[in-house]
Amino acid sequence: MAEMKFEESLKKLERIVDELEKGGLSLDEALKKYQEGIELSRTCSARLENARKKIEVLTKNKKGEFELKPLNVSGTEE
Repeated sequence: MAEMKFEESLKKLERIVDELEKGGLSLDEALKKYQEGIELSRTCSARLENARKKIEVLTKNKKGEFELKPLNVSGTEE
């Protein structure tokens, strides 16, 4: 089976959250949805982390030359 795209996984996770918040599910149905939601949440988090690691920023160094650097999430100079 092909892996779901990030956007599809996120939409499915949102639907699960809506269903759980509305209530009306049996305990077994709610547990099944909860487990599915946890899996989707982990998958989405892992994909976001992998994407973050791949992002590089083009910056100018002190000599005025452009160079690639990893994304600095903290906002401080390395």
